[in-house]
Amino acid sequence: MQTQAFAVHEPSGNIEVHGPSEVKAPVVIRPTVTRDLGLTTTVPREFVHRAAVAEVLLTGWEAVPDPEGRSDSYVVRAQWPRGHSLFAQSGGYQDAMLLVESVRQIGSLLAHAEFAVPFGHQFMMRDIAITATADLLLATPMPTELELRTECHDVVRRGTNLADMRYDVTALIDGVALATASAAFRCISPGVYRRLRSDRPTGTTQVVGAPVDPATVGRCNAENVVLTEEMAAVDGRRSWGLRIDSTHPIFFDHPVDHIPGMVLLEAARQAAHAVTGRPDKLVTGISGTFTRYAELDAPCRVEAVTGVSVAGETPVRVTGVQDDETVFTADVTLSATTR
Repeated sequence: MQTQAFAVHEPSGNIEVHGPSEVKAPVVIRPTVTRDLGLTTTVPREFVHRAAVAEVLLTGWEAVPDPEGRSDSYVVRAQWPRGHSLFAQSGGYQDAMLLVESVRQIGSLLAHAEFAVPFGHQFMMRDIAITATADLLLATPMPTELELRTECHDVVRRGTNLADMRYDVTALIDGVALATASAAFRCISPGVYRRLRSDRPTGTTQVVGAPVDPATVGRCNAENVVLTEEMAAVDGRRSWGLRIDSTHPIFFDHPVDHIPGMVLLEAARQAAHAVTGRPDKLVTGISGTFTRYAELDAPCRVEAVTGVSVAGETPVRVTGVQDDETVFTADVTLSATTR
């Protein structure tokens, strides 16, 4: 078991204090170091596959003993900032994509820290889903502190190496459960990944298309819009081109050879706002299934169709198509609570 109790190290050597015109005897200053300060810090960025420390949302984890040994259980802690350049507050609510990203980070954290997956292995997300209450997303005058109770199961190993895993998450604030989530991923060794993807570029050669009006997709800044040029509707489905800017500092936090799953889910969220004409509604549910790698060097079409609203919730089905193949599907739930 590994926990997030980072040591506070005392500085080595003496500190010499000199006057303006003469050298005095060394004055030894012995710092007072208090152990177990209860300080909050983030987990190492490498554990969650982020280059920027600012994009790390998890602050710690610990294993939960299971006397019957039926599952691997952990308590993971997270903090959501009050202000984020991409996942920004709106209308008094936090962005639901913060929960999606927190759940994504849990998988890689536990894989490395608890299941001994070496750095350099690639993670392929198979699916991810969250269902949240509006109370979970309600913004307060302080950053949002969450407890993410996580159960890992369906663990598959090839030899001693982790190959596949699914995990379920319950999100709590102040001990109250306010959301559930699940995700599954596959681990791929560097050698296998090179054979699968060795010829793929890590940047796009496509022209970054003009964004749709940010106000129509629940965004304030055009640089955070991932939809471009609406296409002709077919069978009631509206569709847009996927706008890929591989220089975006958050969507592409580090070089990758495919379109990240978080970009595809953001496209689903934006398409849901656009197709309903309700960018003010709150996303309280989103689930995505990834069936193929979405390539950086080929156009991708994002299709959306609205379902029947029930109890103030509107479902939207979103599909991503590239080279006539489905690369992902997502279901987005927009709630009656406005942002």
